[in-house]
Amino acid sequence: MSEQDVGFQRPAATRTVDAAVELRDPGNLLPLDLLVRVLPDPSQAPSTHIHMVQSRGSRGLRLSAPLSFPATQVFTNCEHFPEEFSLVVTFKLQWLRPKRNEWLLSLLDEGSEGSGGRLLLGLRVSRDQLHFLFPEGGTGHRRRVTFKEVALDNAHWHTLSLAVTGHYFSLTVDCGLPLEIKQSQPFPSALNTRGAHFYVGSDGRQRGDVFSGLLRQLVLLPGSDGSLRLCPSYDPSVSELSVPTALKTSLVQTQGQAYPYEAEVRVTGGTTPDCTGLEEGQLWFNTGLKALYLCDGGRWTSLLHSKQRLDYVDDYQDLYTNSETFDVEVFTIPNEGLFLATANRDSRSGSGIYKWILGSFQKYQNISTHEARAWKYFTISGKHFLVVANSGEVQQERSVLYRWSPVRRRFVQHQTLDTHSALDWEAFHIHNHSFLVVANHRQARDSNHNIDSVLYRWNPLTKLLEVHQTLRTVGAYDWEFFSVRQYHFLVVANTFDGRTTSVSSTIFIWNQGHFQHFQDIPTQGAVDWEAFSFEGRYFLAVANSQRVSETGPSDYNINSTIYELHLLTLSFLRFQDVLTHSAVDWEFFTVGDERFLVVGNSHDGSSYSLNSVIYRWQGYEGFVPVHTLPTFGCRDWEHFSTTDGSFLVYSSATSRLSKVFRLKTY
Repeated sequence: MSEQDVGFQRPAATRTVDAAVELRDPGNLLPLDLLVRVLPDPSQAPSTHIHMVQSRGSRGLRLSAPLSFPATQVFTNCEHFPEEFSLVVTFKLQWLRPKRNEWLLSLLDEGSEGSGGRLLLGLRVSRDQLHFLFPEGGTGHRRRVTFKEVALDNAHWHTLSLAVTGHYFSLTVDCGLPLEIKQSQPFPSALNTRGAHFYVGSDGRQRGDVFSGLLRQLVLLPGSDGSLRLCPSYDPSVSELSVPTALKTSLVQTQGQAYPYEAEVRVTGGTTPDCTGLEEGQLWFNTGLKALYLCDGGRWTSLLHSKQRLDYVDDYQDLYTNSETFDVEVFTIPNEGLFLATANRDSRSGSGIYKWILGSFQKYQNISTHEARAWKYFTISGKHFLVVANSGEVQQERSVLYRWSPVRRRFVQHQTLDTHSALDWEAFHIHNHSFLVVANHRQARDSNHNIDSVLYRWNPLTKLLEVHQTLRTVGAYDWEFFSVRQYHFLVVANTFDGRTTSVSSTIFIWNQGHFQHFQDIPTQGAVDWEAFSFEGRYFLAVANSQRVSETGPSDYNINSTIYELHLLTLSFLRFQDVLTHSAVDWEFFTVGDERFLVVGNSHDGSSYSLNSVIYRWQGYEGFVPVHTLPTFGCRDWEHFSTTDGSFLVYSSATSRLSKVFRLKTY
């Protein structure tokens, strides 16, 4: 047999399928649960080939041998496979090697000649593709429809719905934007299933490999697009159409049938590891603090610890940098260690990368930069990147993306990006896509601050960032990405329009593959946003730097504001005002059960030598000041933890001396 590959074409934001072949949802067709049909009857002995696994809050089945059942269990009154249908699958899969394929489902005609019979239908996944296979007419060949750029092997739960109707094939992953293919060869209108068998997690070959991941849901829905029933969903990655009872109940014992049970959890130690969507559900034990933390997909949340409380803050390390430093970025590369990148003003000396060695930061690498204003660290498909925001006003302004080389153990240049007085980068993931957005501050040639910022998306084929969308900004200074349940937001700090700093900043919401306007918030020279949440509440803190207008003097001693999201009104409302002195940064962190915000005060109109302030959450009182930290020209705060304890580091925009403080607890 041979396969004919059909490439995937990215659709428009809305479907373009002809009305004559529009996918329908008649509403009276019940989903056919294929997964439950491979589970043993409660009256039978427990299967030794099925293990139930608890992973990231959901249960799935791990198979150790191919499992099958006759198609007659599904097609009781008709021997033909439906002409229009959906396959809904929920699974979790670890990283796949290049060129490796794993089968989710296959349907074989056992009566045909050849080993294992003739393939009637197949669904398999590779490193960044999903393949759907079916016979091509009476030629003996099989057709392969390939959906690309759908990296599903990232150790995350995913729910996909593959809808098939005639010439049209549509894939929806985690209730995201559907990917569609139209091809000349339609799905067979009379596919006979007499004598056929379904194979779950296998291609039906006796010695074939078994699906190595976890299966939670495997459903055939005749005559319908499954995504219409799945979406919208509170948690689209584990949307449920029909899940076996054994995977839904809180009991391991189900109707007399016991399944081997395990929890898929790793515990790591040492310096603070990454906590992204890929590490969600993993545990980290901080040996220095004797505390256990759980990764919630963005932050490490304390689980078990001694009742620690912040006592005082120690001056721990003087960090001498190449020149004045506008930003510091702290990050961990697994198996390499903890690093700190400094964004330095002086182009001649470049910016430094420091590594935590024997309890302090030591110089590790120097990178050529041009009046660097910020660094951002992020990962894509296990690769580690650093992007710098270069703000120097040169003829062709460019910022640079660097990639960590495991061989050289250094960051090497990967891509240059055209920017305009760039002041910040923000990296994030939505569904299976990786994004990077730049804060373009102004056009150098005419000092125009009304310049769009740019959202880039990672192309897995070219391994490059490509322009995805432009966003309306006014003297943009900072971006912050955050999620509330299944919704994703970007908020920009708009600073100056060329005349005044009294400009509104904007919150954007992700909708149908793009960010759209959600809410405007009045700000005064906003230079930073900090998003944080706890106890089911969602907050945004803005750092207002100064009040500047054409008619009066500048005012640096103004309020910065904390906003809270009200779910009933679907808007952020003012929660608390805090008097600050040209505030430049907020940083949220926790110590034990306590929650803190530290603000960077940089200037009061006459001096850059000011105290920055740590605020502690006091319930109905909001955040109250509890500690002051002497700073000089403070520009940025970062919190980090190691086996040596918990720390704060600040950068100085007016001195070569930045400082690391240690948080002492009792």
